[in-house]
Amino acid sequence: MLQSLYEFLTAAVGNSPLEWVAVLTGFACVWLAARESLWNFPVAIVSCGIYIVVYLRAGLYSDSMLQVMFIALSVYGWYEWLYGGRGKTELPVSHTRRREWVVCVLFVAGFTAGFGYYLEHNTDATVPHWDSFTTAGSLAAQYLLMRKRLENWWLWIVVDIIYVPILWYKQLYPTSALYALYLGLAVYGYVQWRRAMRKDELLLKLEPND
Repeated sequence: MLQSLYEFLTAAVGNSPLEWVAVLTGFACVWLAARESLWNFPVAIVSCGIYIVVYLRAGLYSDSMLQVMFIALSVYGWYEWLYGGRGKTELPVSHTRRREWVVCVLFVAGFTAGFGYYLEHNTDATVPHWDSFTTAGSLAAQYLLMRKRLENWWLWIVVDIIYVPILWYKQLYPTSALYALYLGLAVYGYVQWRRAMRKDELLLKLEPND
């Protein structure tokens, strides 16, 4: 029993300092995104780079690949937030368009089925379809965040709820706890972004018409 407790505590504090660096930078990244800070993008690039190694070691191959995609999307999102508005101005918070919802749903369903099948039959992945679903959901959420769509936080909430038990099962306890914190940050981000969007809408109404 003492041996089991020791093994649990060892895993709980992280299998390596690398995971803790990834956890701390990951938390900072989401908090900065919730605050609409551009600094979330460079911090995200660092965190994702570290998590590539962490997830490979844990056998979460789809999630490791996801980090590569996140790095590319972070670079693009950084540009979009700066120059994606009208006249290459700062991008405002807005609602997700119907076409974007359709594309996101079709992408998540197709990726989950296709890549989940590949992982199940060609790798030693332990939770292939759940791994694929969280990967696809995260990519869809990141795309909406990149476009500053308010509803990106809804997707993050769903993904985080699923990630917590998966990462716990894989004995990545610090990262599992991080995703539990992400749930709170996702709610906080939604409230902050909705407030910012309403403020922008009010200012737009108050602008004099030419």
